[in-house]
Amino acid sequence: MRFASLSKSPTLTNRHQRGMGTNPEGRLRSRHWLPSSSRTFRAGVAVVEFALVAPLFFLLILGMIEFGRMVMVQQVLVNASREGARAGIVQGATNTDVLAVVQNYLEGGGIRGATVNVSPDPIDLAGYGDPVTVAVSVPFRQVSWLPTPIFLGDTELRATTTMRREAVQ
Repeated sequence: MRFASLSKSPTLTNRHQRGMGTNPEGRLRSRHWLPSSSRTFRAGVAVVEFALVAPLFFLLILGMIEFGRMVMVQQVLVNASREGARAGIVQGATNTDVLAVVQNYLEGGGIRGATVNVSPDPIDLAGYGDPVTVAVSVPFRQVSWLPTPIFLGDTELRATTTMRREAVQ
């Protein structure tokens, strides 16, 4: 009889009955068949691989978030200092006007706690063609989206813009 050696196997599916047969030890021949200890071993390997790779993956993701936020905040600081300098070079501008423009721009970008310096102080001291400088700085720790910044915690972001005064001579 063709399937005489299959009697050692408990139950057979139709696939095995259609000619898969058995190997010399009396086990079913199937390319998907693994002993239960081998399946457990493979599941254990997957857990170990995940345990090794997961911290590096999460560190990479957090680093991308942190550096992306740093670039975004730096761009907002540059634009705020530029807008402040543009407000400060016109005739009749005061330091209060410059500070208000910079603070409004920073609030629009979601940045709080920035330090703004305007030079010369007061702006009226600058004559036609003299430089007016607006510097904006903020510690990255205050603007980070992460509770504790990993890579850039002690970094201070700064932007400075200098323009020539357009006051009447």
